[in-house]
Amino acid sequence: QVQLVESGGGLVQAGGSLRLSCAASGRTVSSYTMHWFRQAPGKEREFVAAITRRGGRTNYADSVKGRFTISRDNTKNTVYLQINTLKPEDTAVYYCAADTRVYLPPSPRVSDMNYWGEGTLVTVSS
Repeated sequence: QVQLVESGGGLVQAGGSLRLSCAASGRTVSSYTMHWFRQAPGKEREFVAAITRRGGRTNYADSVKGRFTISRDNTKNTVYLQINTLKPEDTAVYYCAADTRVYLPPSPRVSDMNYWGEGTLVTVSS
């Protein structure tokens, strides 16, 4: 199994940027397709971004495409989410998740994930 720990969240002004990190231990992160999900207050957890095991392919939710970039450094067992041009509607707890499947479905589901981190809070002020 793998343990995931997110970091990098905080309070940011609209228009600013953040880089979230997901550090893995217990199993090399290269064994998994990696995802970011987020959950805003009063909302269901939603898919944000995904990346294949070696980083060759990525997938993004339409709401973040063009502003968010997922990447991975398997030598550091770490996955990143670069968030640019933050908007108030980006406010949420952001979760890192690992999937043992080797493909990227168009809309990954929460129930498809095998492992989760505890989340990191991103708050965007107007």
